[in-house]
Amino acid sequence: MDKLLLQKIEQCRKEMIALSGSYKLSSEVMVETSKKLDHLLNEYQLKCNQ
Repeated sequence: MDKLLLQKIEQCRKEMIALSGSYKLSSEVMVETSKKLDHLLNEYQLKCNQ
C-alpha cells in the first residue's frame, strides 16, 4: 500500500470535517476539498486494482 497516499487521504478527510463546522456543504471551499478527496480516493482505488 502507498502509505503517503493514505496519509493524504486522511489529512484531506480531517480537513473536510473541520471545514464543515464553518462552511455550508455547497460552499466553494467545501466543493474544492471534496473534489480533492475524490481525486485521492480514485487514485487509491486505481492502485489497489492493479
